[in-house]
Amino acid sequence: GIMAATRGFRQRNVRKKTGGWGEADLPLQDPGKYPTRLQMYKTAPDDDVSLEEFERFALDRLRVLKALEHAKIRWPKKGDEFEQRMRTVLKQHLPLSDDTGENIFDERRKDHISHFVLRLAFCRNEENRRWLLAQETELFRYRLDTVPIEETLDLMKRNNKTYKILSADAKAELRPFLAGVHPPDVVESSIFFEVPFEQAYEAVRTRRVFLKNGTAYVPRESMIAIVVGAFRAQLSEFLAAMSKALPALEEDDRLLPRLISLSKNNVGNEYSRPADSGAQVCVADIPKLATESFPLCMRTLHEALLGAHHLKHDGRQQYGLFLKGIGLTLEDALLFWRTEFTKGMPADKFDKSYAYNIRHNYGREGKRTNYTPYSCHKIIMGSSPGNGEHHGCPFRHFGNDALRAKLLSYRVPAPAITELIELVENQRYQIACQRYFEITHATSAPDLILVHPNQYFQESRRILTGAKDSAGPVAGAK
Repeated sequence: GIMAATRGFRQRNVRKKTGGWGEADLPLQDPGKYPTRLQMYKTAPDDDVSLEEFERFALDRLRVLKALEHAKIRWPKKGDEFEQRMRTVLKQHLPLSDDTGENIFDERRKDHISHFVLRLAFCRNEENRRWLLAQETELFRYRLDTVPIEETLDLMKRNNKTYKILSADAKAELRPFLAGVHPPDVVESSIFFEVPFEQAYEAVRTRRVFLKNGTAYVPRESMIAIVVGAFRAQLSEFLAAMSKALPALEEDDRLLPRLISLSKNNVGNEYSRPADSGAQVCVADIPKLATESFPLCMRTLHEALLGAHHLKHDGRQQYGLFLKGIGLTLEDALLFWRTEFTKGMPADKFDKSYAYNIRHNYGREGKRTNYTPYSCHKIIMGSSPGNGEHHGCPFRHFGNDALRAKLLSYRVPAPAITELIELVENQRYQIACQRYFEITHATSAPDLILVHPNQYFQESRRILTGAKDSAGPVAGAK
């Protein structure tokens, strides 16, 4: 539980051998504590952890998770470049050796502690929980893919995930059906496990198993999907429970600031202040900037606003916070929205129904929260636009015909449109946006990973104005 986790992260009073206050003692190395390198993280750490370790371990794990997120975007089919990137990052920040390694206790202890620190840091809101759940699941899957299958089966056994093995007679009876799903060598040589349908969701969804009477027959080589599904379900449950118990942390003035700082690092720059994006933007600049430097999602919202003199709530939130992030002040934001909305409604209706929300987004009303612009992840994973709505990601939420028409209207060359549509059909939405950026700016940026509309804007201005520095995250950035 949450209290067990927080008790495990006590700040300890430590002494140097001379008797003075100083460096921490080394943790007692209990060989039985981490018998294997893989674990499901069911039990929180119970040893003392210094605040320096608390923060350093978590930051190293966060670097790995962000590198993994970027690598999946850049190399969605994985391959040699993906493998090389992940091997390098893991070796540098979060190594996890087999039993022949020299520092296996320290490596496994760091892996254990860092996972639980990030749980504490990222359970505070739904977006962060979803992000951590996705990245931790992918890291777990990657590790399972790189170890012998015997380690995966051992992990299942140690976590009471044991399944009945299909008998030889039953296998012979089902052989024609198994052969319809698996290669002949797998059918002949592999043992098959009988797994309840609900625990084999991923394998069933991708039609990689034979299913009969609620039982999935899973070959030994495919059990990774079962373990990953169990890990994801367990972590999701733990994060939800942790979020409900957060008041227990509010009193700890040592941990809370560190946890909040960690959670804000998950998408890099939050673009929550106009200064984050450089020079201030005024209302008169917006039309030119929309044509030159807005990502497709924001240009679409801008044009919808000009056409209808109105945007529904989700569109106003997505576009309004983006404008805030590029440097539009509250006063100019009120002027911008009032100018457009009052072309279709009386000024007093705007003041009564819409001005409050704009001030609220700038932290001047209500809880006075400094709301941050939406990231690509939040936009892509958010609600789909309904009738009369224009929010979302065009690469994710437009149909192919509508997307093609939009790109043609922006004079994107036909071969480039074909390339972008192909990326969309393969669900590579962020790569499509990045290629759109490269095409419209006549540049190639292989090391750039776009994860935020405001980063897109910032990179565009850097290219168009000749600025030397980029504030956006790049693949491999530390």
